Amino acid sequence: MNVSLPATMLKTLKRDVRDGGFASNSEFVRYLIRMWNQKKLGEELREDRKAFEAGEGIELKSLADLD
Repeated sequence: MNVSLPATMLKTLKRDVRDGGFASNSEFVRYLIRMWNQKKLGEELREDRKAFEAGEGIELKSLADLD
């Protein structure tokens, strides 16, 4: 995979790799993707909680109720 970045972003990436103690640019990008996925999961959970609190959820009594 190749990614093109403007010079300013590349400078920022290299600085953050160095300052963050990452072994490589790839390690830093993998970290960012994990953080992005964690953020998305948190948002989904917040939305699900709101729906449940609004009475839109169902109570599962067992895993069989997932079907």
